Amino acid sequence: MEPFLNLSMKAARGSVPLMDSTADRLVRLTERYLTWRARRRATKRYKQKQKGVVRDWIEAFLWAAGVVLLINQYLFQAYQIPSGSMISTLNIGDRIFVNKLVYGPELIPGEVKLPGFARPQRNEVIIFENPSYIGKGPLFDILQRVIYMLTLSLVDIDRDEFGRPRDHFLIKRAVGQGGDRFRIVRGEVEILAAGASEWLSEAEFQRLTGSSYTPRRIITPADYEVIERAGVALGRRDLGFELTDHERASIDAVRALRYVDPFELERHRQRTILAVEPDNAAALQRLQFIRTGWYVPYTRVFPMGDNRDNSRDGRYFGAVARRHVLGRAMFIYWPLARLGTVR
Repeated sequence: MEPFLNLSMKAARGSVPLMDSTADRLVRLTERYLTWRARRRATKRYKQKQKGVVRDWIEAFLWAAGVVLLINQYLFQAYQIPSGSMISTLNIGDRIFVNKLVYGPELIPGEVKLPGFARPQRNEVIIFENPSYIGKGPLFDILQRVIYMLTLSLVDIDRDEFGRPRDHFLIKRAVGQGGDRFRIVRGEVEILAAGASEWLSEAEFQRLTGSSYTPRRIITPADYEVIERAGVALGRRDLGFELTDHERASIDAVRALRYVDPFELERHRQRTILAVEPDNAAALQRLQFIRTGWYVPYTRVFPMGDNRDNSRDGRYFGAVARRHVLGRAMFIYWPLARLGTVR
C-alpha cells in the first residue's frame, strides 16, 4: 500500500507526468490534423479559384470570338485589299468593312446563302467569290474564313507556293447588270444597256446614269501601236509566213511591255488571219467575240476593276451570279489617312 501511495504522491507533484504526456500528444496530433485539413481546404479553394479565373478568361474569349464571327459572317466583315485592281478607289493594303447583310449573308461559309434586302446595283463596289479559285476542300475553306474573320483580315492561311495570299474573294465594281452588253475597243469600255439601241462609251453612259467613278488607264496610245504591230506579226506567224526582222522585233517589243491589252492584240491577230483565210472558222469566231463582247444574263452582274489595265475581272471569267456576291464595300477604316466611304 505504501509504494502505491508514494507513486501517487509523486505523480501528483509532477515527478511522473504519465497522463499529461498522453494528453499533450493527443493535442498535438489534433492540431496537426486540423492544420493539415485547413491547409488542404485552403489549397483546394485556391486551385478552384484559379481554375475559375482561367475558365472565365476562356469563356470570355469564346464569347468574344463568337460575337466577332457572327458580326463578320452575317453583318459586316473586315477585308484587306490584296492587289491594285481597284486603284485609286481602293489601294493595296487598304482595310475596309463590307456590308454582308444587304445582299444576304451566307448561313454556312461557302455554302447556303440567306436572302438579302437588295440586289447588287450598277456601279456598286462589291465583293464576291473568285470564279477561278480552286479550294483545298470544304473544311480548309471554312477554317480559313473563320481565322480570317476572327483576326479581322490580319491572318490568311490560304497562300500559294510563294507565300502570297490566294484570291479566294475579289472586289470589283459592278459595271453591268442583267441585259447589258459590253465590248472593249483599245481598252475603252462600250456599253449597250438593256433596251438601248446604240453603243455608248463608258464616260457617256456614266453621264446619263449619274455615275461618278473614274477608270484608271496605264496602257498609252504609243503602247497600242506596239500591240497592233505585234498582233499583225503574230497573225502572219500563225499563217506560216517567214517573219522579217522588224516583225520579230515587234513581238519582242510587246513582250517587253509591262501591261498588254490582250483583246486588242487578239483583234489584230485574227484580222490578219482572216485577210488571208476568210473561211477560217476559228479566227472568225475569236474576232466575232471581240467585236460583240459580253452579254450579262439577268441573274448576274458584270464586275470590272477600276484600274482597267491591271485587273483580272469579268472580261476574263464572265459575269458573276448574284448568289456569289457576298457584300458591298462600305468604308475604309485603315490607314487613317484614307478613312472614308467607298464610292
